[in-house]
Amino acid sequence: MNVLLVLAFLFSIGSCFGWVLEVFFRKWFSGENPEHKWINPGFCVGPYLPIYGTGLCVMFIMACLGNEKGISATAAGTIIWFTVMALAMTLIEYIAGYVCDRHFHIKLWDYSRQWGNINGYVCPLFSFFWAVLGAAYYFGIHPHILESLNWLSNNLAFSFFIGLFFGVFIIDVVYSANLVSEVRKFAEEKQIVVRYERFKTAVREKQTAGKEMLRFFIPFGARRIAEILKEASEELSELTINSIRHK
Repeated sequence: MNVLLVLAFLFSIGSCFGWVLEVFFRKWFSGENPEHKWINPGFCVGPYLPIYGTGLCVMFIMACLGNEKGISATAAGTIIWFTVMALAMTLIEYIAGYVCDRHFHIKLWDYSRQWGNINGYVCPLFSFFWAVLGAAYYFGIHPHILESLNWLSNNLAFSFFIGLFFGVFIIDVVYSANLVSEVRKFAEEKQIVVRYERFKTAVREKQTAGKEMLRFFIPFGARRIAEILKEASEELSELTINSIRHK
């Protein structure tokens, strides 16, 4: 089967399932959400997180290489390979966090309170979680991924839905980038870093009072963003904007 089709299929699956995982983690286990609100995580409006899609592609490739090279044939080799997986995912997480923070002046996550963190982008605890996730993938998910790829090769008509996913995804990325550009202008002017997920939640709360679940996907235009940011210049705390100055 075409390699690009395989990676596109894995990216779409990983992005959607990763989003579900993050939604429940942010609601029930995140220390930054004491009120246990439903939060739509990530950069985009829709139900997908590209970092997990990229991660699934990386873990799939590494699992295949590990099997091919016989690295996972021994317990020591398996542990080493899971460590390499965790480091690869940590690197992806660091790059994503760095770009969002330094280029867009927004924070999608913040590990600054965790021991051993690097600029708040990565930390040993979540690297460990990536290793656990890599082990769970290798032993519990990878065989099913191989089965699904075999099914896809016999049902190529399903690739239409993969194309549909990417069509919606690209539109969402362009739309979200337009909104983030407004936030970036404001952040540069005020010399602050915006906690983007909290900001999205605050905007939707103003538009959908009493309709919590609708706040996940109701879009808001650049003009509305500009209005909220103007209000924020007077009361930053109301919109949960983090006033950490750039060094």
